[in-house]
Amino acid sequence: MEERAKVLDVYRQEQSIGAAADLEAALAMLASARNGELGPALRIYRPRPTVAFGQRDARLPGFAAAAAACRDQGFEPLIRKAGGRAAAYHEGCLIVDHIEPEPNAVARSLARFSCFAELLATALQDAGVPAGVGEIPGEYCPGEYTVHGGTGDNRIKLVGTAQRVVSGAWLFSSVVVVRNAAPLRRVLTSVYAALGLDWDPATAGAAEDLVPGLTMDDAEAALLAGYRRYARLRQGDASRLPAFSAGPAPGLPTTACAH
Repeated sequence: MEERAKVLDVYRQEQSIGAAADLEAALAMLASARNGELGPALRIYRPRPTVAFGQRDARLPGFAAAAAACRDQGFEPLIRKAGGRAAAYHEGCLIVDHIEPEPNAVARSLARFSCFAELLATALQDAGVPAGVGEIPGEYCPGEYTVHGGTGDNRIKLVGTAQRVVSGAWLFSSVVVVRNAAPLRRVLTSVYAALGLDWDPATAGAAEDLVPGLTMDDAEAALLAGYRRYARLRQGDASRLPAFSAGPAPGLPTTACAH
């Protein structure tokens, strides 16, 4: 874990600007960090219904059918620049984009997966969710550092993470499934069938399945509290990010701070 002397500017995006535009905004922030125009930052928002495909998915014979299945169910199919397999998210999820400039950004890329998975799992634990870290057999977009909830054979995937590293900066994105997992299971079932990939729909769930009544605001507050263990948080200056409208994050002073 980094020393807590680090400062993260938090940008709470008030609403989605569109599935594709949301992904591009994260890449724009990464470019700004690489160019020295943006310091360490967190961007938090609730996305529109999206299925983000990996590069390998797009080369499979069933990709066109998978994309059509997404549209039929109200999800926009997109191809992300990071790795992994297809993952679905919607307004019942929180996306946390963590961007930092770093001269040798590739050096700790694997360590970041471990570090932030533990941070996210601990944050969910503080919200009452029995969370842990590790791949679940049969999960969608499988990964060694999946944050899951539950125990034994009844574990469900709660957080998926992806990372993009460029010369001089990195972007670490986390999708936290808080509420309403049923539409995600349905669209992923159609998508993985079209792609010819095996998975177990029982592994897709939401934090509210384990903590009934958990709200989006509860989850967001827990995630911010988790990041306070990593760095000091302050409200970012939204004028530096013209791509979207950013509002104050809960629990942070509303006075903007320049870098």
